[in-house]
Amino acid sequence: MLRLGVTRAPLVLVSTLGLTQILAWGSTYYLPAVTAQAIAEDTGWPFPWVVGGLSIGLFVAGLVSPRMGRAIEARGGRPVLAASSAVIALGLAALALAPSLPLFLAAWVVLGVGMGIGLYDAAFAALGRQFGLLARTPITVLTLFGGFASTVCWPLTTLLVETFGWRGACLTYAAIHLALALPAHLAAIPAPPARDDIAARDGANGALPTTLSPARSRACLWLLAAILTLAQVLVAVMSVHLIGFLRARGLELADAVALGMLIGPAQVGARVVEMALSRHHHPVWTLVASVALMAAGLAVLALGLPVTGVAIVIYASGVGIESIARGTVPLALFGARGYAALMGRLAMPILLAQAIAPPLAALAFDGADDGPILTLLALGAGFNVILAAAMLTVTRTAWRARPALQTSM
Repeated sequence: MLRLGVTRAPLVLVSTLGLTQILAWGSTYYLPAVTAQAIAEDTGWPFPWVVGGLSIGLFVAGLVSPRMGRAIEARGGRPVLAASSAVIALGLAALALAPSLPLFLAAWVVLGVGMGIGLYDAAFAALGRQFGLLARTPITVLTLFGGFASTVCWPLTTLLVETFGWRGACLTYAAIHLALALPAHLAAIPAPPARDDIAARDGANGALPTTLSPARSRACLWLLAAILTLAQVLVAVMSVHLIGFLRARGLELADAVALGMLIGPAQVGARVVEMALSRHHHPVWTLVASVALMAAGLAVLALGLPVTGVAIVIYASGVGIESIARGTVPLALFGARGYAALMGRLAMPILLAQAIAPPLAALAFDGADDGPILTLLALGAGFNVILAAAMLTVTRTAWRARPALQTSM
């Protein structure tokens, strides 16, 4: 096992972050899917406002993400991710104790801060700060863990709600963050190496630095931000409206849900394939493949062809490897120095888009036929393919070089 010059093996660190990411995603982003109906029934608060708490949280997460990136760049991932566990626990406790809707929504502001400093972008930034250009495999493995967040936490949350009520479920998750995630972050994440040590280690292991000129770097950054943000707009809209689209096609609810359940396994399967092939291509090709698969899947859905399950698998495969590209492409193109700060900057428009897109889509699509809506989404995905092709042109000197050496885990 290649130890990369740190005090703990990559497998231990990535496994710890993988488990804490499952908890962080499951107790924040995926929480309303299970608890929202119970909250609305128990309190009498309007259901759209209860669900809208997540949008508030994502919006706040976007606002704090640049500061998160700068903090990890300066001090490493340990203090930031440990703080995220404490802040998420505080937000969950505030949710559980909220006596009114305004205080409930205020609790989501606190949770948004925790999400902004504790979800994928923070974990990617921590791994990049720790391993430099050799972080590609750790980032990929981390996404494999993250793919199981809903699979693990939706049943767990359901059990907690049935046993303790929604308030008890939130308090239980808060206790888990404080008792397990917080000490795990403190124990498993080493102090970051000096930046010069990272550069020397990258060179010794054969990892190539970026070869882009300043002008190409600027163009590439704008293209990358646009591609990742548009991709997440599509994902956010589809996550909320897919079941409705399928029901509009005449499917029963059980059948629509069954098709929707293909998304998780398809995402994880695509990530496994990408990890197996990653030694042989530059990460920018992962980004191209992700937007192409998303566009193909949405196009088949929009055309109404009788292969809905296949279309969903194709689309979800693109979504799955987009998460990998989100962490690995900036590292490969812009280098390890400043990577954590860059991840914070890129996260801001992505998280803001995730917050705003679903409610805007709900207003725009209310009562509309699903055919034109899916066509519009497919056209957006097709435009993303054009942006990815432009990025290939801008970065051709980088992706023609051999891929950076992968870590052995």
